[in-house]
Amino acid sequence: MTELLEQAVLKISQLPPIKQNAIATMILEELDDEAQWETAFAYSQDKLTKLAEKTREDIKRGRVKKMGFDEL
Repeated sequence: MTELLEQAVLKISQLPPIKQNAIATMILEELDDEAQWETAFAYSQDKLTKLAEKTREDIKRGRVKKMGFDEL
């Protein structure tokens, strides 16, 4: 465990149980969310690669029109 995490755990341990549980819930939700993003990106790499290749081809063949955000 890092020193910074130890400091955080020490401070959290001094809070009332209801606040400890609230913080623990937030941390666990954040960790779960991060794991879901990592999984989603891991499974999407092939699709993203194909989309990038198609985009490069479209640009090369002049099938892309440059636009600003207000023109979308």
